[in-house]
Amino acid sequence: QIIQSVFILMAILIMPQAAHAADEIILEIHKSERQLVVKQNHKVMRRFMIASGSGGSGNKIKRGDNITPIGIYRISHFKEDSRFHLFMQLNYPNALDVYQGMQRQQLDPVEYDHLVDQIKRGRLPDQKTSLGGAIGIHGIALEDEDKLLLHQDENWTQGCIAMTNAEIDELRSFVKLGTQVFIFD
Repeated sequence: QIIQSVFILMAILIMPQAAHAADEIILEIHKSERQLVVKQNHKVMRRFMIASGSGGSGNKIKRGDNITPIGIYRISHFKEDSRFHLFMQLNYPNALDVYQGMQRQQLDPVEYDHLVDQIKRGRLPDQKTSLGGAIGIHGIALEDEDKLLLHQDENWTQGCIAMTNAEIDELRSFVKLGTQVFIFD
């Protein structure tokens, strides 16, 4: 069963996920530069300042590490009534995250097979595993002076990407379900 799921997972990873239609919007997030870049046809449409996970650089490994993952994701859900103003959920963990979690022996075979099955079926993977979940792009809720200063100066999230409320509203006008999000360190 594990060998079969590894082959399925590898097929998912080999599929041209990064290929996209010429006119399709993509998002690039550069954690070290604290920037989210909106691109269309390789042309920069807009740049936003962001805050990311307070856990620092590198790739998310486990629930609670407060690190923003690195990889290729898609917007899987919009939550308009989020406590963070607007929440654009990403399909974290993706196939590569799950495979690496299995390699680290972080997932047991049953949990691994379950996650691979969910990914294969195009569903949002279970968000309550040791890999963590509920990763997305969101606003900062009630914007007072202290929060805006923190947002300007610190990476303060638990692994998400944060923008001001006005900026997340503007970003929403560029994206749709399935928009690709490339996250770099």
